[in-house]
Amino acid sequence: MKRETLQRIIKYLLAHLTDLRFIGVENIPTSGGAIVATNHMSRMDIPVLFVNPVRPEITALVADKYVNFPVIGWLSRVAGAIFIDRERADFGAFREAQKLIKAGIPMGIAPEGTRSTTSQLIEGKSGMILLAIKTGTPIVPVGLAGTEDSFKRLFTFRKPHITARFGKTFTITDLPRENREEALQLATDEVMCRIAALLPEKYWGFYKDHPRLRELVAEQGGPVV
Repeated sequence: MKRETLQRIIKYLLAHLTDLRFIGVENIPTSGGAIVATNHMSRMDIPVLFVNPVRPEITALVADKYVNFPVIGWLSRVAGAIFIDRERADFGAFREAQKLIKAGIPMGIAPEGTRSTTSQLIEGKSGMILLAIKTGTPIVPVGLAGTEDSFKRLFTFRKPHITARFGKTFTITDLPRENREEALQLATDEVMCRIAALLPEKYWGFYKDHPRLRELVAEQGGPVV
């Protein structure tokens, strides 16, 4: 199956089986490489980003445990996803992601590194920051809400209400030589807090008391509802 055909099928299914809304799509760069940094609560997350209305060529980093999954593995391969071993420093996947981003492909990445089992944000990891610096690419934060129980709702014949809210792009400059680990942590927190600010308060989880999140929420006039 061709990638375009798969996208049409997924778009049709999501349009008819879910109440899916894309908000802030004007913040997605219309060309060039980008890192789309998202929270991750469900296997529904990748299909949602895959049918975004601005960058149909988007792909993603996907955990290699899904390589042999009958449906997810096949869908990921058709979509051009990069399988990554999250149990170690997977330099091969890292280089492949760099190559695609520099070639102008937007890359979906979940900084948390795994699906949250609490329907809330868990602590982010720093690998995405290094990729952003190596490629010099802008980061587009996106908050996905409503995917956490989407399959359960579908199986009970209720439409899940899913929102993909995109925030303003930003870049992370090279890290200083001094206090590099601290700077890396601050950059990771910045990404995660920007994602959190795009989500209703019930999703904030690990970052609910982070001062940077409070600043961002105040700047936008209050929490997302």
